[in-house]
Amino acid sequence: PVPRQSLRPLHVVMSATADDDLPIVIAGAGLHGAALAYYLTQRGEKPLLVDRHSVAAAASGKGGGFLARDWGSGPTEQLHTTSFALHQELAEALGITSYRKIPVLSVTPGVRSKRTTDICPWLDGEIADSRWMDRDGGAQVAPHELCTKLVEAALSAGASLRIGAVEGIEKSGGDASMSVSAVVIDGERVACRAFACTMGPWAALAQDWFDIPVPMTGIKSTSIVFKDASREVEPFALFCGEDSRFGTHLEVYPRNSGEVYLCGIGGSEYVDADELRAGKYPPGQVHADPARVKAATDSFSTMSRRLGGTPDTVQACMRPCPPDALPYMGRVRGFTNAYMSAGHNCWGILWAPVSGKAMSELILDGEASCVDLRPFDPARFAKKKSGGRGRKRGEESVGEQW
Repeated sequence: PVPRQSLRPLHVVMSATADDDLPIVIAGAGLHGAALAYYLTQRGEKPLLVDRHSVAAAASGKGGGFLARDWGSGPTEQLHTTSFALHQELAEALGITSYRKIPVLSVTPGVRSKRTTDICPWLDGEIADSRWMDRDGGAQVAPHELCTKLVEAALSAGASLRIGAVEGIEKSGGDASMSVSAVVIDGERVACRAFACTMGPWAALAQDWFDIPVPMTGIKSTSIVFKDASREVEPFALFCGEDSRFGTHLEVYPRNSGEVYLCGIGGSEYVDADELRAGKYPPGQVHADPARVKAATDSFSTMSRRLGGTPDTVQACMRPCPPDALPYMGRVRGFTNAYMSAGHNCWGILWAPVSGKAMSELILDGEASCVDLRPFDPARFAKKKSGGRGRKRGEESVGEQW
């Protein structure tokens, strides 16, 4: 059987080569960095969390926050089910007021008729139909609240937060057992016991640090938020079919704050890894497309007279997507103490708790026990050495190779 990606526990590996008082440095204070910092502090660690802009500056502060227990497939099934349960645990432990269970409907845009089924009371405009999609496997959370409370809990337990740009790493050791000895932050060398890259789409920068390919596409999408302060918005998450009139495929998430979040607006921009490494759209500088704001506003306003109108918030964020749509989670091959957790695509908010917990287990115990990380190897796109098909002496090719 193929062994799980594992490593001897960090305290065993590092005891002979580094000061145990040095921090584990986490690059990126979005949800995945925040969750990792939180779970590390639950084990007595005091990590250093670094972000070039602020906590929850990108998708972790502007995403929709929809959670689905049973929507995984293949290797992601374990991420969905495990993390769905962890969200409820975190909501109770940290007092996450925006967390709640929510039923899910499928909505067909179009003209209302005698055959239209009405389920959601605020869909009082033009829809062709609506039907149940998931009655008891959905939930939601406001990602900004979750991210900030994870960081606050970590800081209270001894973690540190530094605003600054991670510019690179310093390495030590040979090719077979390379280690990260320091992280360069705004030109300053910060010694570390271990380093974890949790930078979302900007984890593409780690390609040069780790000398492995990190293919990544940043998908820049607009979202808008309406608010009904007059009364509670009944909880129904909507997945709407394509509305050809406006070029939208809306996802609608009402929150218990009275906010109604819309994404699936269309017109997303695809930013490749070279552009991300070159500095296009850094965190905090991803802005909404006015044309897509109008399209989404018009589409939603035809469906809901009660809630439509003028949005209170227009914004955009960029979600990170590797070529196979699976996240990078694991130890970086060739390093004893370098890790990556990034590229979680549209399920980044749902998967954040299990990502943080699994990565903390991998770093401290040498192996993740809550889920199997093998499908998410950060080096899975590295070219495999061919080595020829002839005789070998260990890894060394000898004699004719054909």
